[in-house]
Formats: sequence, structure tokens, C-alpha cells
Amino acid sequence: MLNLDTHILVALLQGTLTREEDRVLARQPWGISPIVLWELASLRALGRIRVDLDDRDLQLDLKTIPVFPLSLEVAKLCMRLDFQSDPADQIVAATSIHYQAPLVTRDSRIRGSRMVPFAL
Repeated sequence: MLNLDTHILVALLQGTLTREEDRVLARQPWGISPIVLWELASLRALGRIRVDLDDRDLQLDLKTIPVFPLSLEVAKLCMRLDFQSDPADQIVAATSIHYQAPLVTRDSRIRGSRMVPFAL
């Protein structure tokens, strides 16, 4: 199973995935870290995305997305990552490592990691 970061989920919801991202997501099942839902709501509250989180269809879609558990192991991995970023990105990356779920991200700081498995 793949792990999508927040910006990839937003691109998916807005229909702005690249061809390669779309191809990768179509090939394998995918899920998200729980922090992605928080980031989605935060970005909307800040006006940085226009996704309507009150849309009933979107809420139903979001409920069908598997969410990886946030565990003590994931939290501990955040302290051992080989890159610096905000806590949400660290949780997303640590989730990919712990659950061996290749990450789909555009984030160059995360992509510089040698620890995180990537789908692209």
C-alpha cells in the first residue's frame, strides 16, 4: 500500500496529479497518515486550498481512504529521520518507514531522505 502526503491528496481531490502520479496511484492501493486529515483541514481554514470539506460527497470519499495508525513506533521514528521538516511531514515520512508503505510526495526535503521508501 502507498502512503500519500497532503499535497498529493489535495492534487488528487483537485484533479491536478501529474500523469506519473496518476499512474502510480492507479496501480496500487493507497492510504494516508492521520496527520494528513488535520493538514487538509488546516490548509482549508487558512484559505490555502479551496477544497470544500463540508461537501457530503467529499466526506464520504475521505471516509473510504485507509488511515495508517499513529503509533508510538511512528512517533519514535520521527526523532531518527535523516531530514528536518515540520512535524506533520515527519509523521508522514515515519509512517511510510514503519508501515513499509512507499511515499508519494513532491516535497524535496522529504525526497532527500535515504530512509523513506518512495513510490516515484
